[in-house]
Amino acid sequence: MNFIISGKNIEVTPGLKEAIEQKLGKLERYFTPETEIIVTLSVEKGRQKIEVTIPVKGSIIRSEQTSSDMYVSIDLVEEVIERQLRKYKNKLVAKSQGHPTAAVPSGSIKKEFIESDDDSSDDDEIHIVRTKKFGIKPMFPEDACIQMELLGHSFFVFSNAETDEVNVVYKRKDGSFGLIEPEFS
Repeated sequence: MNFIISGKNIEVTPGLKEAIEQKLGKLERYFTPETEIIVTLSVEKGRQKIEVTIPVKGSIIRSEQTSSDMYVSIDLVEEVIERQLRKYKNKLVAKSQGHPTAAVPSGSIKKEFIESDDDSSDDDEIHIVRTKKFGIKPMFPEDACIQMELLGHSFFVFSNAETDEVNVVYKRKDGSFGLIEPEFS
């Protein structure tokens, strides 16, 4: 695996680099040798943050973890990525068994990982427990943010009056708002 490690407001010391390669190196059993792992370390207001992105064919495996200690953040991010990989494996296995909503196998994932009989991933299977239908009326993004706040939700789906497309507004961690607009390619 190829590690691309960078830092924002932090110097990537040899000790940090070694800790990242050792901890995330455990993921080597899942990926082919040419897989790139992009790691960004940053310090914001005393919080130690690590972002790990692993582009795989047709998908991205990503995790971001923050704590007061960078080494703790590294441990947390490795656990999250392993959990995501088990879920991803379930999709690949389902696809090989003809399930219509499963993911397409990736060239970056080792064949042995997909074919292994590790059933510890059953508890990570995704279960949709509720389906909700609602009418969408056209509104401006600012009005959708107000509606979201009134409902006490962290996101709100609406029809954008400016573009006539379905959009999503969401509340960001810093308290500001985000807008998701679809882009069809």
